[in-house]
Amino acid sequence: QGQLVESGGGLVQPGESLRLSCTGPGILLEHYAVGWFRQVPGKEREGVSCVVGDDDSAYYSDSVKGRFTVSRDNSKNTVYLQMNSLKPEDTAVYYCAIDRLPMGLRRAKNRLGEDLSTEDFNSWGQGTQVTVSS
Repeated sequence: QGQLVESGGGLVQPGESLRLSCTGPGILLEHYAVGWFRQVPGKEREGVSCVVGDDDSAYYSDSVKGRFTVSRDNSKNTVYLQMNSLKPEDTAVYYCAIDRLPMGLRRAKNRLGEDLSTEDFNSWGQGTQVTVSS
């Protein structure tokens, strides 16, 4: 497998929105669940969201639930993370990655609210910086 590519990061003020994109050159993302993670210096990479199919079995961490929405457009081979009502604590480098687990298993884990583990994901992108500051 190749490597995913993230884009859409930037500097915004608190309360504003950003939409991140994740593409997979040479990878058909529709065959995989795709996760979004974020990391700040000195801390572990944190699972933020994960999309499986077009159903409602997406996962969101408690810190972003109700503000972030994950989606996918298979015609564009792209997964999106819409981030609304951004807070300074959302500042981080955001990464997307492919889930190594079967989609059915990930769907079940998402419905149970099980947190994401970086060990279950690969084909990490280089990340895109999101900075929320006034």
